[in-house]
Amino acid sequence: MRRGPGGEASLRRRRGPARLWVAVAALVAGTICLSSSSSVGLFGASYRVQDVDVNKLWRTADSNGWRASSAPRTYWPPPPTESESSGYLRVRCNGGLNQQRSAICNAVVAARIMNATLVLPELDTNSFWHDESGFVGIYDVSHFIKTLKYDVRIVMSIPEITANGKTKKLKAHQQIRPPRDAPVSWYATVALEKMKKYGAVYLTPFSHRLAEDIDDPELQRLRCRVNYHALRFKPHIMKTSSEIVNKLRSEGHFMSIHLRFELDMLAFAGCIDIFTPHEQKILLKYRKEHFADKLLVPRERRLIGKCPLTPEEVGVILRAMRFDNTTRIYLASGELFGGKRFMKPFKAMFPRLENHSTVGPGKLEENTQGLAGSAVDYMVCLLSDIFIPTYDGPSNFANNLMGHRMYYGFRTTITPNRKALAPIFIDRAQGRSTGFEQRIRQVMFNSHFGGPHKRIHPESFYTNSWPECFCQTNARNHADRCPPDNINDVLESQFQSEEEMEEARMTNQTDSTGQTEEMMI
Repeated sequence: MRRGPGGEASLRRRRGPARLWVAVAALVAGTICLSSSSSVGLFGASYRVQDVDVNKLWRTADSNGWRASSAPRTYWPPPPTESESSGYLRVRCNGGLNQQRSAICNAVVAARIMNATLVLPELDTNSFWHDESGFVGIYDVSHFIKTLKYDVRIVMSIPEITANGKTKKLKAHQQIRPPRDAPVSWYATVALEKMKKYGAVYLTPFSHRLAEDIDDPELQRLRCRVNYHALRFKPHIMKTSSEIVNKLRSEGHFMSIHLRFELDMLAFAGCIDIFTPHEQKILLKYRKEHFADKLLVPRERRLIGKCPLTPEEVGVILRAMRFDNTTRIYLASGELFGGKRFMKPFKAMFPRLENHSTVGPGKLEENTQGLAGSAVDYMVCLLSDIFIPTYDGPSNFANNLMGHRMYYGFRTTITPNRKALAPIFIDRAQGRSTGFEQRIRQVMFNSHFGGPHKRIHPESFYTNSWPECFCQTNARNHADRCPPDNINDVLESQFQSEEEMEEARMTNQTDSTGQTEEMMI
């Protein structure tokens, strides 16, 4: 089986006054090296909660000498040429923007495993977002193809073929529903056999259809190259995101918060006891129509950390951590369920709240409720000084962002432990508030804040790609050493050599065909 690499593109954090637009473009393009120097640790190994300086959280987390690196570290041959390819792989990525993003990464890895040519992935935007932007409306297609040229061969559509003097378009006759979290072996056997038989396969739906735990670290690094380098949003989305961040940062630091206090997530979680009878009916109806029938007890769900934090609880947490009411906050969320009454206490504590509609440069060029609006939220949260997810599972938006911020220089992420916080909030609601803020601080400051840490199930690879997609310049372990600085030159040389060999093969075939025709004449 042949393989191909994605160009290493690490990212260097810029501290100077350079324009943010340049930094944004460099971030996603992945053409600038990330500094390998360690940042100062936020807090020592032992500390007293009451002595913690919250201002230190505006810095990046301690890198411990690690830096982002998703370049291949072993021999990584170029992808197959047209004549060597096993066939064409089509996929339809369903779900929201970030669920689709993970699926795109998996599709590239699957194509690599199968030695196949990848057809530009299809995004099932219409059923979820009710828009038809698709891949070409959200992502920079030419950048995507160029960045992954060392890894997989990508085409816009399945080409026409000539057989028996007739030209026809090869269709992916074999439509397959892959198993959820299918192992590498499934793609190397079942899917590959179908591809060789039909010339192309169409995998749908394609959400969570490749196992996250893969023993081959090079395939994991390929996921990172796709996610953090190849997938760049279109220029108008990048420009809008940059303008919003510039406005927010013009007055100093700002944090972003993903409020997952929305109809679908609340219905899924089964946390309905804080709502009016009418609202409970809406939530139960939505749950019945969209999720499996299951008896859920709200208090039990809350105690095991399965309920999204309310906007008021988020505000109380921030205040307990000693963020003051001048803190500027960008809210990334859909329509909050329950209306203004849930936001009112939060806004009273932290009045400087913004979103892409209030701080953005006029109306977004695309539907702000669709993929473009979600993409802008993603970029603003990625570039914020602090990011706080209020519900990190199953939230692909929050999970992907935590992983991306970790890759982008260990940017501070504050992840509330909802299970540990639940009894504290329940005590408060029942009038037992002694030491309330102290207890919250004890929970909140017991965190890695986005620094390198071991991935433990059920943490997703897309949330934490350490150590596979990171390296150390002076590593003791050989597997953790950074690849050579000229890795791109090596990959390009291999790629060019393969192209020259393919041209020679095609020339020889043409010459042979010409000689045969002369003999026949």
